[in-house]
Amino acid sequence: MTTRTILAVALALGCSAAATAQSAIDAYNITPTQLRGSARFVGMGGAFTSLGSDISCMTQNPAGLGLYRHSDIGLTFDISMRSYKGQTPAQTSSNSETLVKFDNFGYVGVINLNGALRSFQWGVSYNRLADVDRLTSGYNRPTGTSLSNYIASYTNGVNSGSLLEDDGYDPYFDSGNDWLSILAYNSFMINNPGSSQENYTGLYQNGTSGDALYNVRERGYTDEYNIDFAGNVSDIVFWGLGVGIVDMNYTRESNYSESMDNALVYNHQTQTLSSGKANFDLYNWQQISGSGANLKFGVIVRPVEMLRLGFAVHTPTWLRLNHATYGDTGYEYLADDAVGDRPTNSGDFSTPTNEYDSRLTTPWRFMVGASLVIGPKAILSLDYERVAYNDMKLKQQSNFGGDYNYGGGFVENTYANEDVKNYFRAANIIRVGAEYRLNSNWSVRAGYNYKSSNVRKEAMSGDMYISTAGTDPSYRFDNDTHNITLGIGYRYKSWYADLAYQHTTQNATFSAYTPFSTGNEWHYSPSAKITDKHNNIVISTGFRF
Repeated sequence: MTTRTILAVALALGCSAAATAQSAIDAYNITPTQLRGSARFVGMGGAFTSLGSDISCMTQNPAGLGLYRHSDIGLTFDISMRSYKGQTPAQTSSNSETLVKFDNFGYVGVINLNGALRSFQWGVSYNRLADVDRLTSGYNRPTGTSLSNYIASYTNGVNSGSLLEDDGYDPYFDSGNDWLSILAYNSFMINNPGSSQENYTGLYQNGTSGDALYNVRERGYTDEYNIDFAGNVSDIVFWGLGVGIVDMNYTRESNYSESMDNALVYNHQTQTLSSGKANFDLYNWQQISGSGANLKFGVIVRPVEMLRLGFAVHTPTWLRLNHATYGDTGYEYLADDAVGDRPTNSGDFSTPTNEYDSRLTTPWRFMVGASLVIGPKAILSLDYERVAYNDMKLKQQSNFGGDYNYGGGFVENTYANEDVKNYFRAANIIRVGAEYRLNSNWSVRAGYNYKSSNVRKEAMSGDMYISTAGTDPSYRFDNDTHNITLGIGYRYKSWYADLAYQHTTQNATFSAYTPFSTGNEWHYSPSAKITDKHNNIVISTGFRF
């Protein structure tokens, strides 16, 4: 067997166990790393690990508070103009929208002291760490296979009687079977040929032609409330530590439909499988919300006046998550041997709403930075950060799959954690920033921020089986992210105002469902190449006193 086939078989064995629980894809969707913060922070590409005197230091290196000489209060909001493009061989689709967001508010207090500890600082802030608000759409023709064939491939071996509702029996909560298998069987997307109760066929057969249409809307945010403490030791060493309280919410709505000619459909009139026309729609809704906490530690050293060296580490955020999902289908099939031109089988079918809790440990973050302060005129800064996405850990309720809404502790989600290591890798982030002071009032800034993809090449290229949760089999993997920034700042006595422009480009691959194998043949799902471009105007203002 090839490596690809081995992975497909091994991961398919876990499909039922992971079907309604959290998945590695869920963890990926809710842990994005974005360039967000005050206008000065954004204008310099976020390269502040070795710099300070900015409220956004509380989200990056709390030691930066140690460089404050005066108290500070400030706020930030941004105007985001976003465009989304999905490209397939059959069609190019595009969408755009403009959004206004409130990003940041904070206060820093300074207590001046005598002795080696020159000053003590403390700060509180609200920061929007990540904002998810994107559209993905596409159209594929021909498809080459069907979602129904994928479902049939892993449902084989399951007794069809266990997929049907009966008096006092709920296949979703009582059987332990995959929810998408149950939904597909009751919607006649998969069927039993002849008298077999355990072998299934999908709608796609030799000679089938068809198309697929999909639309996905994602909305969400990750907010952090920080309480930080810092100190200045002899104007040489600046230390800081902080606590972050995280609140997050993520909602995903997806619509997927297929339309096929010469499909293998069930004919109610003859109670057999026949060639005919097949149309179905699959709608999914998912919401993940939760809260958690993390710790941050940092230090900045100034060995000589013009050089600053910084280091910071963020512990994982330990998140308590609440999940809610459901899916439904609408279907219409017309067999070629049907009597008349009315559908031989049509209707709709829905899952119940599935609500459950889980736990997620997000990645560790490590960052180092160096900056040159060239007199009173210029600053040059460089950062490197590593985010260990492949070390994320997921836990599910110990009695998940049974009466899991009523007590029970949390245990390691073995299948999902193995998927995390198979799908993801550490991301590398490079930040470069510069600031030049034109005079006592005006400054100009520029920056560049690069984040490498945290998805392994095998997963990105479609060479392995990708497992998702619930009844939504679609997923998106992001490539590298590039941010180019420019900024300007104005100071007048204790008041300041900053403006930044941020251009973000990110390419991605969307797949309607995982690649899968039947025998020795590997099938690819409808997919699209995605390009997201954001143009942000970030505005900050505040007072130092």
